Amino acid sequence: MALIALGVAGGIGAYKAIEVARGLQKRGHEVAAVMTRSARRFVGPLTFEAITRRPVITTQWAPGANADIEHISLATDIGLLLVAPATANIIGKFAHGIADDFLSALYLATRAPVLVAPAMNTNMLEHDAVRTNLATLAARGVRFVDPGAGYLACGWIGKGRLAEPDEIVEAAEGILKPSGSLLGRLVVVTAGPTYEDLDDVRYIGNRSSGKMGYAVAAEAVRRGARVILVSGPSSLTPPAGAELVRVRSAEQMHTVVQRHAAEADVVVMAAAIADYTPERRASGKIEKGDGPLQISLVRTADILAELGKARAGRARPVLVGFAAESGDPVERGQQKLVRKGADLIVANDISTEGLGFDSDLNAATIISRDRLEPFPAAPKTVLAATILDRAEAMLAPLAST
Repeated sequence: MALIALGVAGGIGAYKAIEVARGLQKRGHEVAAVMTRSARRFVGPLTFEAITRRPVITTQWAPGANADIEHISLATDIGLLLVAPATANIIGKFAHGIADDFLSALYLATRAPVLVAPAMNTNMLEHDAVRTNLATLAARGVRFVDPGAGYLACGWIGKGRLAEPDEIVEAAEGILKPSGSLLGRLVVVTAGPTYEDLDDVRYIGNRSSGKMGYAVAAEAVRRGARVILVSGPSSLTPPAGAELVRVRSAEQMHTVVQRHAAEADVVVMAAAIADYTPERRASGKIEKGDGPLQISLVRTADILAELGKARAGRARPVLVGFAAESGDPVERGQQKLVRKGADLIVANDISTEGLGFDSDLNAATIISRDRLEPFPAAPKTVLAATILDRAEAMLAPLAST
């Protein structure tokens, strides 16, 4: 059983943190509550002290606290830092390394896993500043329990309500007692489009939403894997537990994937990476003229083919590629499998209305060297599970290697 630091920030959801503390105790964990000054406006420290049977930490300036440098002592002892609710303010402090109270100092001092349950007004949650801060924390390995949707304290209806206590406790338990068929494995997933800049204003892009790659990443997390999600521009919320690396261009995606591929057990190339990029990016904005505009494009690196070549006959990592084609994709998918040295190709017809790009549904054929497996129209989450089932089957014989 672990000692968990429960950070409580100043939101109306602070009352739910009491049930979170109780739920953690029922799982056998000890809880040390850390309350911000604003949190104490919503719930009194005495309530948490009565439940946790430990002194509640409310300030880093308490008399005698510096004798043990308390935030350093607690940072060393805890198995998890859980913040629920996490307001926009505390998220911003964490993202920018501001340590002006006990909780923010504890975040910087601890090397324990960090789990954050955001809660705030819908517009605040969707603000670029907050989204950027969340992405920054995700890239550092911070995990999240997504807020729920419904009636908010401000009277609005939307996303932003603190997740239910049972859900938060379950997420904490999953970090402290990881399990799953991919436990101990590293899965690298690419997702979304790439944007190839023409100038400071315009770019060449595509319609990929990232939903397929994000679904694969979420499923791999559920199976206990360490997941690095390399995402092109996307408005999707990264799955809790995945390490998010945001990129923009094909070149940036190539660099990040190459950095992690050698240690990976599975690489799933679900991103719609541009095949061509402008030979030169114009400085400033290209001015409009009367005649046609000619742009010279050059090939981008073929990441999947490079991974297949670098593997040089070795069985790891298992390589999964995608073939999004107009019309019957199977023949091209089979060619791609051989040409790029992949283990699996997920081939789908992008011309089918309601499937594929920017849809929650997909239909595909999963191609391996000895099998064609049709996958009828279904949620991308289901296809993601099937893809990982096949990848796991290929990993099984390698368990002792």
